[in-house]
Amino acid sequence: MINTESNAVGVAGLGYMGCSIAAAFLIWGYKVVGLAGLESDLDTAPGRIRHSLDEARKQGIHDRNVEDLLSGISYTKHHADLEPCRLISENVLEDLEVKKSQLALIEEAVSAETIITTNTSAIPITDLQANLKIPGRFLGMHWAEPAFTSPYLEIICGPDTDPSVAESLYLLASTWGKEPTLLRKDIRGFITNRLMYAMYREALYLVANGYTGLEDIDRACRNDAGRWMTFCGPFRYMDLTGFQAYYHVMKDLFPELSNLSEVPPFMEKIVQKGGKGIFNGHGFYEYSREEAEAWAKAFEEFRFAVHDFSKQYPVDLVQQRLGKDIKEK
Repeated sequence: MINTESNAVGVAGLGYMGCSIAAAFLIWGYKVVGLAGLESDLDTAPGRIRHSLDEARKQGIHDRNVEDLLSGISYTKHHADLEPCRLISENVLEDLEVKKSQLALIEEAVSAETIITTNTSAIPITDLQANLKIPGRFLGMHWAEPAFTSPYLEIICGPDTDPSVAESLYLLASTWGKEPTLLRKDIRGFITNRLMYAMYREALYLVANGYTGLEDIDRACRNDAGRWMTFCGPFRYMDLTGFQAYYHVMKDLFPELSNLSEVPPFMEKIVQKGGKGIFNGHGFYEYSREEAEAWAKAFEEFRFAVHDFSKQYPVDLVQQRLGKDIKEK
């Protein structure tokens, strides 16, 4: 079980995602120990976290004084400073060996009661758990950006994870305003990445083979799934819009879908040329500096807006409505 008497959490790795998670924990009232995985993080992390807290306040996510919140985080390069923490979120580079090295150092620094989690998109929890001294207290905790608005959080068990620890973390995450999912059996990519990368693969296949273009793919996704996925997931959607029809379409279409196991050459070429999307202006699309900044700002605004909208339709909306109706009768 998680020690709830301690109000200190550790965020190991202060890149883009780590800073977002650190800001989230500050908003939720925790003391945060921010461990810089890179020397440059000590220069960039404070500004990133301040910006997140400022924007979250402007959008009504919290009403605290930002300076007061910032007083709750300390920055360090030393793993030993994680010792007071009873929950660790590791967010270093998405590389198996780098993560294994960091997790070993973290485990040496903290107490036996500390829950250690890794934020990974696809590295199996099984592989990261294998060499830990106390594997039962280790889980995956896969976040979405920004961590302080998105209700998304995947909690992933490895084969040696103590189920009571996983369930305890699941309940704790619910108090953060999350609608967490619990993956009781480890599989590469977990839930959402397996679903999303299946879509990415099909999108790449259609473009690479000349069926359509980038903008048409983006427009189709935006105007179909982009309209309903904030409300419900695919199984509920099929129930709502024609269960039998989906069955018959699947029988015909499944054999035709892409099952390619390699990245198409046109994406490989972008990567080889150093493309990083809006971060350097070169990706599937080309961006001037002004365009990149405008897209980043618009995306930030959108995430706050969709956060406000989606709160009107929580995952237990129908239960709430039926419960209210029953009480009124």
